[in-house]
Amino acid sequence: MGFESADPGTVRPGGRTARVRAAVLEAAGDTLAERGFAHLDLADIARRAEVGKTTVYRRWGTVNGLVADLLMDMAEQSLPRTETGSLLGDLKANARLVQRTLADPRQGALFKAVIAAATCESKTAEALHRFYDIRVKEWAPCVEQAIDRGEVPEGTDAREVIRAVSAPLYYRLLTSGDSLDEAAADRAAEAAVVAARAGAYVRGEGGP
Repeated sequence: MGFESADPGTVRPGGRTARVRAAVLEAAGDTLAERGFAHLDLADIARRAEVGKTTVYRRWGTVNGLVADLLMDMAEQSLPRTETGSLLGDLKANARLVQRTLADPRQGALFKAVIAAATCESKTAEALHRFYDIRVKEWAPCVEQAIDRGEVPEGTDAREVIRAVSAPLYYRLLTSGDSLDEAAADRAAEAAVVAARAGAYVRGEGGP
């Protein structure tokens, strides 16, 4: 899993509607990173984005609706998976993508805010789950290709392997405070590969 915009700051084609959406989502992301979920206010977002308040209320309706759209936009703009020809190479690329995202001051703070809000806001939790489902699906074929190459056993749960790569990095972000550097990313990928090769993620008869 991993997120990083292919070209941060660009606005995709689509005329005024796309520009309004981009401006509002950028303002929402900035506010989340700077002040957290509790300080999100649609009127304030409209002011920061220099967009009419009525437009923001009509399009997004609630703060939760705005955050859900922000996460969907982030998922849509995330970089595609890297295919290096080996599972270790692919998962290191994934881990470094996650690491760069979480180590970025703005993106790391944004994810902390959204994850915190998701613990008590069901709509935000649903949006966060959708975001990660999209990203896991994007990277799962790397593991499926490794199964085809004979690198890991048949029946390996590709999604669980991808989750295992990023889990230690989120642990560092949210709990331990340990350094989020490329060495940590590479260790996470290497550990996931060793476990996958050993059959740790092979589905049982009743599922993983």
